Amino acid sequence: MGSATPSIPDWRAGRAASPVADHPVLAVERLTVAYASEGGRVCAVDDVSFAIQRGEVLGLVGESGSGKSTVASAVIGLLAANATVEAGRVLIEGEDLGALSGEALRKLRGNRLGVVFQDPLSSLTPSIRVGAQIAEVLRAHRGLSAAAAERRAIELLASVEVPDPPLRARAYPHQLSGGMQQRALIAMALACDPDVLILDEPTTALDVTTQATILDLVADLKRRVRAGILYITHDMGVVARLCDRVAVLYAGQLLEEGIVEDIFHRPRHPYTKGLLASIPRVDRAQAGKRLPAIPGSIPRSGALPAGCVFGPRCPFAAAGCAERSQPRREPLRVRCERAAVLTGAPWPDAVPEAPGAAVDRATSGAGPLMRVRGLSKEFQQSGGLRRARRIVRAVDGVSLELRHGETLALVGESGCGKTTLGRMIVRLIDPTAGSVIFDGADLAALRGRALRRRRREFQIVFQNPDSSLNPRRRVGEILARPLIVFGLEERRHLFTAIGALLRMVHLPEEYVNRYPHELSGGEKQRVAIARALATRPRMVVLDEPVTALDVSVRASVLNLLVALQAEIGLPYLLIAHDLAVVRQVADRVAVMYRGRLCEVDVADAVFAPPFHPYTRALLSAIPVPEPAAARRVERVRLADMGIPSAGGRGCPFSGRCPVRIGPVCYEVAPPVRDLDGGHTIACHHELTTLGGDSR
Repeated sequence: MGSATPSIPDWRAGRAASPVADHPVLAVERLTVAYASEGGRVCAVDDVSFAIQRGEVLGLVGESGSGKSTVASAVIGLLAANATVEAGRVLIEGEDLGALSGEALRKLRGNRLGVVFQDPLSSLTPSIRVGAQIAEVLRAHRGLSAAAAERRAIELLASVEVPDPPLRARAYPHQLSGGMQQRALIAMALACDPDVLILDEPTTALDVTTQATILDLVADLKRRVRAGILYITHDMGVVARLCDRVAVLYAGQLLEEGIVEDIFHRPRHPYTKGLLASIPRVDRAQAGKRLPAIPGSIPRSGALPAGCVFGPRCPFAAAGCAERSQPRREPLRVRCERAAVLTGAPWPDAVPEAPGAAVDRATSGAGPLMRVRGLSKEFQQSGGLRRARRIVRAVDGVSLELRHGETLALVGESGCGKTTLGRMIVRLIDPTAGSVIFDGADLAALRGRALRRRRREFQIVFQNPDSSLNPRRRVGEILARPLIVFGLEERRHLFTAIGALLRMVHLPEEYVNRYPHELSGGEKQRVAIARALATRPRMVVLDEPVTALDVSVRASVLNLLVALQAEIGLPYLLIAHDLAVVRQVADRVAVMYRGRLCEVDVADAVFAPPFHPYTRALLSAIPVPEPAAARRVERVRLADMGIPSAGGRGCPFSGRCPVRIGPVCYEVAPPVRDLDGGHTIACHHELTTLGGDSR
């Protein structure tokens, strides 16, 4: 952050001093929260304690269902109606929030306590301009006049580096990008200079460069605002980048707590070891290897084991662990009776790939299975009243190849055209121009019955299984449908075929009678993969298949995809923005920006060294799950809004490129250089400038 960033005045100057100066700014003491359900009491948070000092960031980590959001809701005082705080206290600078009246608690929120949630659109009112929403907080808590609150709102937007703050203040939330919406929400949370700031998964839904910008902002706020920050996440790379201390939550219990360096370098609890081992690493060549994963899934709150809550999934469990509860052990701050013995013990390595068809992942087959040539897609965008419609080119002349038995990853920020390209390839969207030659047939030209006959040969797995699996159908019915539609199995053999599909994705056969809502996120995604495999396809498009999953579930799904490919030689087109995931599974990488390809090469060549400036920016934005390395990374900073090239003729990245040459970048299409080994790059710079002489 530059020195020109507007300062945020300290409203605390007018506050009464805290009666005890050495209080932590936030203290959670032995918090227990339970929910009333049809099946009886369900304990979601069990005897959780932690404290945060002023200017400190505590990362609260754990899988979905661990109780992280319940802790945040208890701190804020916004628990669901069926929730009860059965024990414990939450204190801000020594003041017990549980003793406050409803009106006093409402005055505290937004004033001394700021909150930023994962989805900004669910927190911002869609019918009120962004500046007016920030000004409303200042008028309610600071008594500012309308004019003064409006001016202050613009200053706050500038302080969180929203470009052109007066213009953005007049915009409605839907008119801002996801990153700017999140910054506006942070500005609102900071409006009254709170003592405590709670950030609940604020970057989970953002692409890697937008996430990096938000993380830079939070790191800068940590220095400037000196609030105590509770950062809730399941991304250990973010923890390494931002946090001073880490608290690991599992099944409602705090299993381990410590300073970030100790947690990453000397994890003591087996669960912490498993979380860290499951992380794909962009700084290591991993393609085709299996990630260590935590077996099983987190237990439901109403069905916890009698002893150690992690015992059923723990590879280090000893006799008696399953029967004995695990109290917190000091001074290690860990809930495991074997913690001292296990210090330094690594998480077990992943099981080696099962022997399959001995597929050569990058070169098998006589030639490419699929050739995409000059594929384009244009949409008409309404210009509003009295404005002409304009043409938006989502995909602009893309050409690429997919070979037998390989994984080609298509990477780039949200909105770059990846999903549109993938859907055109499988003909969910008709292209405006170009061809998709699949095993000799042009899919872009097929219509009607000819297209339907071909459809079973190419399938797609979407990002969110909740929106792609029919909630009214059981798993067996979902898997049976493609078998029936394409006439692949007689009805009397359906049950056997469905059982084989479930075993293929490592799910038990009894799942045939379950509905999607009865499955975990990872299990639902496995069902989606099984459905795609039901037609015995020759190619699968994977559209962000693990983005919405926890780190341990993500590892198991990635391992499944790698194992399936090794066994049956299935080629994947993987659409992703997580380059660590890409490096784990991809053979080749195509980098996309504003509908065009910037760079294509084998994965190792793209990752080290990065040639194209956009590739370099993407790599520098990835949070590295190692504290010292995460803080050494020098990030390539891009402008928030790209300047369109003249009539679409120039380089699409020119408006954001930190090393652009000049007018030639805006006005002339960059040459596509074809290096030895099939490495192509579209840039006006000489290869030596981009690192071509370093290989």
